[in-house]
Amino acid sequence: MSDSSSENLILVSREPDGIATVTINRPASLNSLSQLMITDLARAFKDLGRDGSVRVIILSGSGRAFSSGLDLTAAEQVFKGGMKDKEYDPVFQMEQCPKPIIGAINGVAVTAGFEIALACDILVAAKGTKFMDTHTRFGIVPSWGLSQKLPRIIGPNKAREVSLTAMPFTAEEAQKLGFVNYVVEGAELLKKAREIARVVAHNNHDIVLRYKSVINDGFKLDLHQALALEKERAYKYYEKMTTEQFKKMQEFVAVRSSKKSSKL
Repeated sequence: MSDSSSENLILVSREPDGIATVTINRPASLNSLSQLMITDLARAFKDLGRDGSVRVIILSGSGRAFSSGLDLTAAEQVFKGGMKDKEYDPVFQMEQCPKPIIGAINGVAVTAGFEIALACDILVAAKGTKFMDTHTRFGIVPSWGLSQKLPRIIGPNKAREVSLTAMPFTAEEAQKLGFVNYVVEGAELLKKAREIARVVAHNNHDIVLRYKSVINDGFKLDLHQALALEKERAYKYYEKMTTEQFKKMQEFVAVRSSKKSSKL
């Protein structure tokens, strides 16, 4: 099943296996983002986050690029208007989305495109893909998290180099820095993203959502506070579990153990 908006510039598809795909679809402009596309991208993630049939989301760009960033002809409208409203902020909606988001990044992810990539939970990139922060080149102040997230992922010195020079760095380098999870051939990009999505979708969905939440919430805290948060949420969860749920857990482990033993 699929639907589209912004004259097919943001595409959303839902599959029976619980995997949804969001595609930025403006290839002639290297998927640069207009005001309407930004609004629809935010709406797509908000809707998918609430859709009980969706277990995991893949985000990609059509054509030769993931996204070349904001369409600068819409800059004044975006920066002075819609950007202030979280309802229409795609990065905010991605961060609030409880479902895991897998970014399939190809070509270039520039500035706003870079920030959208940073809002994904897992990143797969095609070989040769370039990430680039051009805020300093074009006189734009970051507002979708690039100045704060990137230093926490790749370290402050490297982040300063990336942002202050506005020079690109490759997917291969990003993988070494721990920013990108996998680098694959371009033809294998969506296949790899779907492979990961299927594994995630097959796992216990409730625990997947809880795990994503505690990782993301804990990352904002110091280690002592984050460990306390983990314990607090775990205890609350186990207190609500019934005897029947514990039995099912034991049965599941027993079945898996027997399957492993039969292979020996």
